[in-house]
Amino acid sequence: MYIPFSPPDMTEVEAMEVKDTILSGWITTGPKTTKFEQEISAFCGTDKTVCLNSATAALELTLRAFGIGPGDEVIVPAYTYTASCSVICHVGATPVMIDCAKDSFEMDYDKMEEAITSRTKAIIPVDLAGVLCDYERIYAAIENKKSLFRPTPGLQPLLGRIAVIADCAHGFGGERNGIRAGGHADFTCFSFHAVKNLTTAEGGAITWLNIPGLDNELLYTDFRMMSLHGQTKSTLHKNKPGLWEYDIIAPFYKCNMTDLTAAIGIAQLARYDSMLRRRRELIKKYDEAFSDLEVEVLCHSSKNHLSSGHLYMVRVKGIGVTKRNKIIDKMAEANIACNVHYKPLPMLTAYKNLGFDIKDYPNAYARYKNEITLPLYTRLTDEQVDYIIENFKRIVREVVC
Repeated sequence: MYIPFSPPDMTEVEAMEVKDTILSGWITTGPKTTKFEQEISAFCGTDKTVCLNSATAALELTLRAFGIGPGDEVIVPAYTYTASCSVICHVGATPVMIDCAKDSFEMDYDKMEEAITSRTKAIIPVDLAGVLCDYERIYAAIENKKSLFRPTPGLQPLLGRIAVIADCAHGFGGERNGIRAGGHADFTCFSFHAVKNLTTAEGGAITWLNIPGLDNELLYTDFRMMSLHGQTKSTLHKNKPGLWEYDIIAPFYKCNMTDLTAAIGIAQLARYDSMLRRRRELIKKYDEAFSDLEVEVLCHSSKNHLSSGHLYMVRVKGIGVTKRNKIIDKMAEANIACNVHYKPLPMLTAYKNLGFDIKDYPNAYARYKNEITLPLYTRLTDEQVDYIIENFKRIVREVVC
């Protein structure tokens, strides 16, 4: 028995939707992409969504829409994947990394508040593993420091404060206080990469809350233009008889979603409620099995939150990196692929070269050094989960004792 870490859940439903798109004669950005955008908005309870080729593009275009660039600061957790921070560098702004709170994967919100200056233009919270952040605390910190905010022309004066731009790559379908992801941050950026709960192979999306004075239709058009070279007409509209002419309003980017990938997303979204239920069943099965093991598991549900169940993260108590890696190696010998989420950013060469040092992020390192992520996906059978549980418990006890 071989158990991969996170294969996509594809069915005949996705295949037929893609076939329909291929045979329609339109495979790049067009009607299927628009339909997927509308269905995401309906799912999240927002007015507008724009689909792109990645969550990274979604984050970057949102920063650019706010005019964030050189001289500005953007706050980001140290415990995340590089995409949360690399986009800050892409626009020329300065990343301000915040350590985890003690015994938590979330940012230390007190340190986050202390880090806010007159140069802070945005905060990028990360909904790690599908657990939505404490957005109430984030907004409270922004309000407490509101007098420091210095907007530049564009969207910033309309918002009138620091923007909250969620890296919700893991969180599609997660809830906090009964409100789904997409309904908390000013702008929420999703990933539909191959390993995500809902996939389009590669893809992402931005959805946003209504801001007084902001024309959502105009912003949607701006995002679409930014994703397609600054072109004033989509390829679909240009191809209509007599409508070839267009303009380029700025030398923008190329990161649009195609109808082929949107077709996969449409099929996935139609199945998504049942996929979420299965993930939550698997989490419950894991939680119950590990209740007698010396491990700490991530809390995926409580009275005020319900995660999307994207990752099953376990911390083995009392060990460090060497023993953690030994457990992963032994799981591999049992044909079970595991992972680690994540190496904190200050451990990576790119961010070391920017002057970040993991010694300044002790809580992030403490979370990382004994973290193991077990397989969690909807194609897992109960038999496979039992096999994972049996081997993980055996191996942990062998290595720790």
